[in-house]
Amino acid sequence: MHVIYTAVMYVLTPLILYRLAARGLRMRGYFARWMERFGAFDDPHIKDSIWIHAVSVGEVNAAAPLIEALRARYPDHPFVVTTVTPTGSDRVRQLWKDRVVHVYLPYDLPRSINRFLDKIQPRIAVVMETEIWPNLFRLCAARSIPVVVANARLSDKSLRGYGPVRPLAAEAIRSARFVAAQSPQDAERLLALGAQPARLRVVGNLKFDMQVNPDFFSQAQIWRKAWGERRPVWIAASTHEGEELAVIEAHSRLLHRFPDALLLVAPRHPERFKPMVALCRSFGFATRTRSEDGHADEDTQCFVIDTLGELVRFIAAADIAFVAGSLEPIGGHNVLEPAALGVPVIVGPHTFNFEEVTDLLLDRGAAERIRDSEHLADVLQLLLGDTLRREQMGEAGCRTVARERGAVERTLEIIGRVLRDENEPGADASDARPVVVD
Repeated sequence: MHVIYTAVMYVLTPLILYRLAARGLRMRGYFARWMERFGAFDDPHIKDSIWIHAVSVGEVNAAAPLIEALRARYPDHPFVVTTVTPTGSDRVRQLWKDRVVHVYLPYDLPRSINRFLDKIQPRIAVVMETEIWPNLFRLCAARSIPVVVANARLSDKSLRGYGPVRPLAAEAIRSARFVAAQSPQDAERLLALGAQPARLRVVGNLKFDMQVNPDFFSQAQIWRKAWGERRPVWIAASTHEGEELAVIEAHSRLLHRFPDALLLVAPRHPERFKPMVALCRSFGFATRTRSEDGHADEDTQCFVIDTLGELVRFIAAADIAFVAGSLEPIGGHNVLEPAALGVPVIVGPHTFNFEEVTDLLLDRGAAERIRDSEHLADVLQLLLGDTLRREQMGEAGCRTVARERGAVERTLEIIGRVLRDENEPGADASDARPVVVD
């Protein structure tokens, strides 16, 4: 079956390149460094590297505390971080500059992968979440390169979505030296896919270990004074095209109750920056952007965050955070960033990619779920009019994140044992329990 899969991948390569070029028309970064996607790049002259793969910005952010801990523990090893998207690449550069080697992950073609592995010579591969590529895992196993799947998650939808390549995905996940799952539910689904019970353990979600920079709060105070200190402010974080109109309509309704309300809106993808600005202005809203204007002022009604790497700073300055990707069946985005900052969270009906952590915040009173744009406006009005309720939700979010920390240390222990080539550090997944840190 590997032969058929590889043949299909080669046949699809021209289509993949066409899609890459089409995306490049909207975001110039997709035109750059194409050869890296075939494993061809300047030889960095490294060996025994620790290689971490994180597909895009969210995964890079989740991996950041783990990478920092690994760099501190293994200072003599070079570090390679791969991503798939240019935004992920930009985030790697922001965080580590030239302290790590960044290249794009090659396509799942044997020649490309072998060329890539020859150049970086990894001692270990740490794959974030569930980026399961059959040829990549197979060729790592053939070279005795241990693969650790860290912060592993698998939704019911993703499990069903493997379709005809499921046997290959099962073989790949079985070949992993270790799988560190986010939750017992993820562990069960990973077992159903084919993970080996003795090599699977629930360690918690790395995103609980995010470090909150105190500077975010001092910056938030400065911004709030510039915006109008007592204005109600909400943020729509990581919006997608199908949600943009719903967000703007909710803000329009909100302005009837709170005429001075300010919306901060951060599109998920850079190609949506300009359309988002145009949509805000089509409603007659006084609109400014981060890239052109720098800051909102007291007259601004919509402020479009059209830059990368600043979302968390703006979340810290908001009274409420609506985490998008959840009004449309996209699956949601990271709800833990606002929770860790003490900001009440609102999500839509579609949170299947972050099901367990979203349910946890809902159960502990740190989040509210809405049905649609009109319901979003209603909940915003309710919460913006109730300071005590917002404070209680924010405190519940902070407590929840604090209690669940510890996944980084547990993942470090696993990686350390793999690097020392000790026996599998896992236990049968039937013994797995949610990890709670008091």
